[in-house]
Amino acid sequence: MQIPPSSARSPAPAGVATHCPYCALQCGMRVTDARPAGGGIRVTAREDVPANQGGLCQKGWTAAELLVSPERLTTPLLHGRPVDWDEALGFVAERLVAVQAEHGPDAVAVFGGGGLTNEKAYQLGKFARVALRTGQIDYNGRFCMSSAAAAANRAFGMDRGLPFPITDIARADAVLLAGGNVAETMPPFVRHLTRMRDGGGRLIVIDPRTTPTARLADLHLRVTPGTDLALALGLLHLVIARDSADLGYLAERTVGFDEVRTSVSAWWPERVERVTGVPVALMREAVRILGAAGRAMILTGRGAEQHAKGTETVTAFINLALALGLPGREGSGYGCVTGQGNGQGGREHGQKADQLPGYRRIDDPAARAHVAAVWGVDPGDLPGPGRSAFELFDALGTPAGPRALLLFGSNPVVSAPDAGRVARRLAGLDLLVVSDIVLSETAAMADVVLPSTQWAEEHGTITNLEGRVLLRRRAADPPPGVWTDLEIMRGLADRLGRGDAFPADPGEVFDELRRASRGGIADYSGITHARLAAGTGLFWPCPAEDHPGTPRPFIDRFATPDGRARLVPVEHRPPAEDVDAEFPLYLTTGRVLAHYQSGAQTRRIPALNEAEPEVFVELHPDLARRLNVAPGDRVRVRSRRGTAEGEARVSAAIRPDTVFMPFHWEGVNRLTNAALDPISRMPEFKVCAVGVERVI
Repeated sequence: MQIPPSSARSPAPAGVATHCPYCALQCGMRVTDARPAGGGIRVTAREDVPANQGGLCQKGWTAAELLVSPERLTTPLLHGRPVDWDEALGFVAERLVAVQAEHGPDAVAVFGGGGLTNEKAYQLGKFARVALRTGQIDYNGRFCMSSAAAAANRAFGMDRGLPFPITDIARADAVLLAGGNVAETMPPFVRHLTRMRDGGGRLIVIDPRTTPTARLADLHLRVTPGTDLALALGLLHLVIARDSADLGYLAERTVGFDEVRTSVSAWWPERVERVTGVPVALMREAVRILGAAGRAMILTGRGAEQHAKGTETVTAFINLALALGLPGREGSGYGCVTGQGNGQGGREHGQKADQLPGYRRIDDPAARAHVAAVWGVDPGDLPGPGRSAFELFDALGTPAGPRALLLFGSNPVVSAPDAGRVARRLAGLDLLVVSDIVLSETAAMADVVLPSTQWAEEHGTITNLEGRVLLRRRAADPPPGVWTDLEIMRGLADRLGRGDAFPADPGEVFDELRRASRGGIADYSGITHARLAAGTGLFWPCPAEDHPGTPRPFIDRFATPDGRARLVPVEHRPPAEDVDAEFPLYLTTGRVLAHYQSGAQTRRIPALNEAEPEVFVELHPDLARRLNVAPGDRVRVRSRRGTAEGEARVSAAIRPDTVFMPFHWEGVNRLTNAALDPISRMPEFKVCAVGVERVI
């Protein structure tokens, strides 16, 4: 099958208007289900959605194939045996009651995914805290945007990936992208960068690899893995030294600059070069470009964020943006390039361990009272904060940890750090229940597998990387016997005696979400399915049905109590695990164009599998010569936690001291380090020490 390029244009609109199942761009598409007439399912791109404006990547163009995959789950499985829904849900409910009766409410845990709709994410958080009365709930977005979220909340009082429309990028004079490879992870994003450059703007990319995105850049800062923070400190040092700081803006709109100025004084350029490997001349050129820009943006991605110091790293880039006077100015600012499809909305409405709907804190008495009133429960009956994602997985099956896990839309056997350890914890559970569309590596371990609907088979909302709430419409019928996650939660709640509190209709759930979010940071109360159906989405906060939404929330003031942004001093430190004689190389991981996240979806699409059939190890030619490795050889990568193998790809795009592996296949994350950021609890996915050898 030939895959159209991301720049291809679609034929005339037809079918049901909806959105792509993959990344946080949530590209607009139309789905035509011609199966009743003897045809197939067809996807075309929508021109009216600003994020993609008529383009799709190869994952989007082939998304319809997932709907008819022969690997779809179509019946519940109980210990591998097909059963009906009544037997499956009855077994699950009986075991949940027994586990909690013996070990207490927190003996049952819940884990969600960043691809769940807002309705499902909201209902899952409510289900955990009301039906199960457990505080043990988190989601896989903890592994994606949590460091950027923590830093943005601290600096601005609000975390919204891009606090401006994505189309603003085209109006900038300069964009600095730290740790993002959008040309592979979300190709239609490149349209906005291209328009920016066509208008005379400059692109600066920070990355250890010469990625397809770095090749588009005017300036590539090839940083040593784990040293993005030192580079950000050095760039701010240079901004101050060349009098490029906007002192008027800093005085009027921020606090904390004097402390930060003192803290970066020790990060002179030559010291930064020794730590990062980035030449002083390139640092000076980057600062010159940013300082000369009338409008500029600083964006971070997972490469800068997935570290045990990710919050500090993002804080340093926010400090740089604030010193330049960018946030809160139209056409300028700081933003996080959110990754997962509903990574933004998924962390706003309660499936995160420390949050309640509306981006409220679960330990805030006023927040607890508001949400409890919507839910019809006593605030004192709501549990407190639970464990973060990896800490939750690591506690499974232990004497003080959960004995049962309900998992919706995630595949931690592939995606979690130190994944071998996580798999062992899952294997030690009394009960593992997985809701998914296919038999993922995690679902294959489950006692009970529940087949669920997917993107085009259900109605609901998602929130893209701009904070734009979008309506995902049902465009195709699911296989007979497959339930939505809302129906699954309703079915379990019925058997636990709480069914009336958990409607299965997404419109009814969204109306309750609106009430629960009212007055919160992420206020959706003015958004309705009908309003979304009439346009191309609404930006939160949107506190009333006649409110137009808030595309640029920081224009007049920041969301802090005094309206000022906070600059916070931070200090660089080495990776949690540095190289040594036994493990002399850095490993960094990431995505490739053909696949998405754990690959559970994309590895089941023939065209994508043909494009990228197996895991590989990218090595520099000098390293390959030292190891006597030729392109195509089988190589083994070892870390302190495990081993993984892949085909060698020899390329000057990687640093001589670094190897790269894509994480879409089981085994890669057996290598990665679960050292956690002390604030965000983000694991250090992006750097660990490894050894590499040719497999004889």
